[in-house]
Amino acid sequence: MTQTRTDTAFHTLGPDEALGALAAEPGGLSGAEAARRRAESGPNRLPEPPRRSPFLRFLSHFHNVLIYVLIASAAVTAALSHWVDTGVILAVVIVNAVIGYVQEGRAEQAMAAIRGMLAPRSAVVRDGRRQSVDAADLVPGDIVLVEAGDRVPADLRLIEARGLKAEEAILTGESVPVDKGTAPVAAEAALGDRTPMLFSGTLVAAGTGRGVVAATGIHTQIGRISGMLAGVETLTTPLVAQMDRFARWLTVFILIVAVSLLAYGYFVGHLPFSDLFMAVVGLSVAAIPEGLPAVLTITLAVGVQAMARRNAIVRRLPAIETLGSVSVICSDKTGTLTRNEMMAATLAAAEHLYSVAGNGYAPEGAVRYREADAHPDEHAVLMEFARAAGLCNDAVLHGAQDGWRVEGDPMEGALLALAGKITGAGAESFCQWTRTDAIPFDAAHRYMATLNHDHEGNACIHVKGAPEAVLALCSGQRAAAGGTDPLDAERWLRSVEELAAEGQRVLAVAVRTVPQDHTILNTVDLEGQLTLIGLIGLIDPPRAEAIDAVAECHGAGIRVKMITGDHAATARAIARMIGLQNHDRVLTGAEVEAMDDTALAAAAAETDVFARTSPAHKLRLVNALQSRGMTVAMTGDGVNDAPALKRADAGIAMGRKGSEAAKEAAEFVLADDNFASIAAAVREGRTVYDNIKKVISWTLPTNAGEALTIVVALFAGMALPITAVQILWVNLITAITLGLALAFEPSEPGTMRRPPRPRDEPLLTGELVWHIVLVSSLFLTAVFGMFFYATDRGYPIELAQTMAMNQLVVLEMFHLFFIRNIHGASLTWAAARGTRIVWACVLTVIAAQFALTYLPPMQAVFGTRPVPLLDGVLIVAVGVVFFALIETEKQMRLAFRRPLAARGSRP
Repeated sequence: MTQTRTDTAFHTLGPDEALGALAAEPGGLSGAEAARRRAESGPNRLPEPPRRSPFLRFLSHFHNVLIYVLIASAAVTAALSHWVDTGVILAVVIVNAVIGYVQEGRAEQAMAAIRGMLAPRSAVVRDGRRQSVDAADLVPGDIVLVEAGDRVPADLRLIEARGLKAEEAILTGESVPVDKGTAPVAAEAALGDRTPMLFSGTLVAAGTGRGVVAATGIHTQIGRISGMLAGVETLTTPLVAQMDRFARWLTVFILIVAVSLLAYGYFVGHLPFSDLFMAVVGLSVAAIPEGLPAVLTITLAVGVQAMARRNAIVRRLPAIETLGSVSVICSDKTGTLTRNEMMAATLAAAEHLYSVAGNGYAPEGAVRYREADAHPDEHAVLMEFARAAGLCNDAVLHGAQDGWRVEGDPMEGALLALAGKITGAGAESFCQWTRTDAIPFDAAHRYMATLNHDHEGNACIHVKGAPEAVLALCSGQRAAAGGTDPLDAERWLRSVEELAAEGQRVLAVAVRTVPQDHTILNTVDLEGQLTLIGLIGLIDPPRAEAIDAVAECHGAGIRVKMITGDHAATARAIARMIGLQNHDRVLTGAEVEAMDDTALAAAAAETDVFARTSPAHKLRLVNALQSRGMTVAMTGDGVNDAPALKRADAGIAMGRKGSEAAKEAAEFVLADDNFASIAAAVREGRTVYDNIKKVISWTLPTNAGEALTIVVALFAGMALPITAVQILWVNLITAITLGLALAFEPSEPGTMRRPPRPRDEPLLTGELVWHIVLVSSLFLTAVFGMFFYATDRGYPIELAQTMAMNQLVVLEMFHLFFIRNIHGASLTWAAARGTRIVWACVLTVIAAQFALTYLPPMQAVFGTRPVPLLDGVLIVAVGVVFFALIETEKQMRLAFRRPLAARGSRP
């Protein structure tokens, strides 16, 4: 049956014939029939690209210059009969591959989870009602509703189209949107000329439409070429890629140094080749950060998952780095800074002002006039309000056990609830009216219009939209007695100001009665021919968590700017409630248009509230703020917001109300459309960057300290303070414990009290280079000092080397606790308490070192000796002194930085 449907040329059939061929009806399939068809046709998704087997993935982690060097070293040591050394080298190789394999698995899981959270949903008609379902659940015969900004979820045969255009470049290469209609075309028509078809994966550029699903999954046009589109996103960013390249070149550099040392020691120092070779192998393993790229990727995977838990879904991984430097967040108002639970609060008619009671989207509540309930029988204008609110509407209300919810635009849901309150008919008001035609809402004209007929010979045009736009279409206003009076535009604009000053979002509604044979709606039917019914004031209170998040952003040196299409007075009232800094100064869209780029850049930097704006104004504001050196995060939800989202440093699309076009243009998607999630994402972005910096700041000095120990000993012609096999052991045990622990670090307490970092700040700053030099020098001094102390006491060389090795491990553990708090004090109880992962890693290392030092089998393998108790205490004491030195140096740096930061934050 599926094959038969697939072979049908639906573009040659009329709408009714297409419905018949698919055994579908305009009212949609039943839930049971949809389930049956899904079992038959399978999920509506393209096959995933082929994945490598786990064994091949594991083998790929041996494809590395360092691993080749280590394998060759293992072969040489085996030829020299140094079996213990061979075993340890191979253990390092295998552990490095296991770490890489595990982190790759975590990364793939993280990206798979993100893809799942971004799974598109589609509006369908099933059981005669509009519903939202996962696009994967669509089946042939489903009736799908599409509007501007939607990604087409399956191949559709259109049965209705109003001003519909689609971007089909992904299939046809045609960059200009194509007009769509319902009329059939010739069978041989090219793909780009099949106007009654919408193809899966293409984008609706304008208008609205309704179509029946003709093909799903691999049977769609894009499914047939899915092999060309297959690909797997790797978990990396420019920063991680940069460090990967750095590690590769560092490997080459260390190998050159190692070969030079081998030649120097053999030909100049006349050292035994086998001992010298093992020392050079130890140097190579110590100096080369073989696990650094893997740990950085794990850090990134942890950060992506942490952001997802905070409802911030990362679509483009490089943007994680940008978040740490965001200095301005430009946010929408409705649903982001506010609750997005609209409710009609006020109705302003020509001579009466009504208040509306209720709770959320429940179509229950009283309409009152002068403290008394107002009934439509006594106030005829109320029924006109109800009719306009209920008919000029695309939303659907659903009653559930946990309350009423809206399917569609929240504002339209509030208007449906208003119609139910006035009529007493609940969510099913005006079922006897049928929509004949409509002009969808568009940001260009800022209104929506519908043409409806009933079965009693009545036909009406209803319009709702921005007051200025609707007033411009009206020639009269509804009088209190029911007739029509001349329009008093100035009086209505004053009413708009009064309602907006109370924080209400204001809509105007208008009506025109037309003959019954009027069945097509054009814009000329509206211009100057409408009668204004009145104004509807809707309230959308600020989110309590958004108020806290705005304050947190201000504390982090991030300016928050509100950009809304609402009236200036409404924007000012909401800005005051949520605590924006310059809430009294409002810049309107008209004023933005009147400014040149230079004037706008100056005004945008000083203004935090922008009202009556369009998507084009958003783009200009992004450019203006970026021209002042600011790093801009911008929110958006509509198809017209896509240019601004792309231009912003961090584009943030709304997950619930956002169009697919906006989501695809953005770097992040907010699953809950909540401003607090933006602030949380900035915090997590700063944490990810901090953790990457901590990993690098711990790894490079540690490796340098280990390597210098061998280099200095070889050049000085003295015995190694730590044997080559012991160096290999230290690398093995610390790489899989201490090095990984930092990837899971939580946010530091002052993360959102620091100013944004400069975007062009390099990772290897002068401060980090100084830290590498300081710590590696202290490592060298402490290890040689402990070695000389032991030999001076007359201890055997094996015990001296054991003490020096344990000293190195203790220093690395103290260095870990220091690095955990690079922006604050490490000498606090909270810092010492650490995390479970940190202490699990530290205790693992301690247990391993005790085993290595005191268990006879381990002593025989690694040439260690038991360390006396007092000498063990001395080793820890040296670690404490080391910790005190680097902590004191850090506090001196922070002391100089704080006054500079304080001066920089002053206006």
